Amino acid sequence: MAVRWLRPFKRSVDGLRRQITVALLALVVAGCGSDDVELGTLGAVEGFLGGVAADEPRAAAVGRDVLSAGGTAADAVVAMYFASAVTLPSAASLGGGGVCVAFDSDKIDAKAIVFLPRGSNAVTAASDRPSAVPASVRGFVVLHARFGRLRWEQLLAPAESLARFGFPASRALASDLTPLRRALQSDPAFVRIFSSPGGEGLVAEGDPLIQVELAAVISHIRTQGAGAFYTGPLAQRLVDAVKAAGGSLTVEELRDYAPSVLETIQVPWGNEVAHFAPPPAAGGAVAAQMWALLEDRGFGRASPERRQAMLVDIGSRVMADRETWMRADGSATVDPQSLVAPSRLKDIMAGPAAGSQVRPENASAASFVAFDREGSAAACAVTLNSPFGTGRVAPGTGIVLAAAPGPGGRGAEGLGPMLIVNENIGAFHFAGAASGGIAAPSALVGVAARAMLGDVPLADAVAANRALGTADPSLVYHEAGADPALRERGGRAVAAPELGRVNAAACLRGFPPYEDRCAAVADRRGHGLATGSF
Repeated sequence: MAVRWLRPFKRSVDGLRRQITVALLALVVAGCGSDDVELGTLGAVEGFLGGVAADEPRAAAVGRDVLSAGGTAADAVVAMYFASAVTLPSAASLGGGGVCVAFDSDKIDAKAIVFLPRGSNAVTAASDRPSAVPASVRGFVVLHARFGRLRWEQLLAPAESLARFGFPASRALASDLTPLRRALQSDPAFVRIFSSPGGEGLVAEGDPLIQVELAAVISHIRTQGAGAFYTGPLAQRLVDAVKAAGGSLTVEELRDYAPSVLETIQVPWGNEVAHFAPPPAAGGAVAAQMWALLEDRGFGRASPERRQAMLVDIGSRVMADRETWMRADGSATVDPQSLVAPSRLKDIMAGPAAGSQVRPENASAASFVAFDREGSAAACAVTLNSPFGTGRVAPGTGIVLAAAPGPGGRGAEGLGPMLIVNENIGAFHFAGAASGGIAAPSALVGVAARAMLGDVPLADAVAANRALGTADPSLVYHEAGADPALRERGGRAVAAPELGRVNAAACLRGFPPYEDRCAAVADRRGHGLATGSF
């Protein structure tokens, strides 16, 4: 698959690559006098690298270079997250949280790392915008410890370089800023960092953006380790800054935060197994149920029109079932694996779907996926529980604060990445993650089903028009170009400009050994990038 650089970034790609090369080389200890390129050096891997996809192009470039330096898929995802925390703070700030699913092809080990941004108990009268406990830094250090190979310092160096020396604001960031410019300008700390060069308004696409304070925080995490973010002087400084920004946090809450390493929800499929993040990443359970039902009911043999109808009908039933097991925080009242038990799936499809009110859900998230030359893979989605979280920056840190979960759709219920692997031979088949709130699980499974069950090229599967069934069976959302019959289904059809954004990678015949059938795709509904060696 050819690498396609987005037009607005052509001028900056060479400079970015030089920054990343310098950052990686500066941290390589061995190999100065060797004719061989050492692990951790850009270009250490020749030939097939694997691939990455992310919502922000510079983050994707960072991920690809980590693969080139010999990093694992998890290494690439860690580096892409920290780069995104700099280049796409609307959804990937250090103040937020998320969920990852990763697979180690050597150990035949798949796990979910769940680190959602939960609310603080320190809300006071002065907390006019309650914030969440920052979770991502510890989440990604756990992912790295379990599935990584390169040194932690190497993976954070590109993000620190981007923050310290700056970069032209991407279209992805500018598009997130546009609808919220007036509201965001009410915070002096936000304006000081994100103001345009002329001082009038906030940065637009192509404007230089330097974040010295954030660079200092990332430098501290890079050199002292992730624990330094949660204990010691930096932690106290962060707590004080959060309170100054009208947020809520204590040193104890920061110190005690711990991600969860969980067994995935597993759905066997022939020789493969589909792995999904379990609750409280509720989107993973929704996606798991949809995948199991689509495979069981012959999605791959259906016509294109019938496939879209199946996605709507099954999506509606699964979302209605979600109302019977999901608590307010996204956790489940039952064992997560039991949600895909044959008896439960049979009950979901029995009779008409029960009606239920459709609640608003946070559509703001950033996702990234990676697979490496050894057949390992990782997929992650992160969020601030709403666009730009609280809309405020913790003064002196450069960190955009995540909002506390709560009314009005603030939360992370839609998150839930997935992987498909052949565990018998350690072969990677599919990795995907999505944003879009209520639409995210359906969008992700729609891409996976079209590509893996329907043998549709991955790019076409991602680009296909989408329709969304909701917990209210009479209500259908659809993108332009959806089947007219769906717009007449039930009585209420609502046009939407987009229904979810999916980043995905797939090796349709499995990898290894069929790298010629591998691809990575960033959703054209956003402004991201997919790159690698295909």
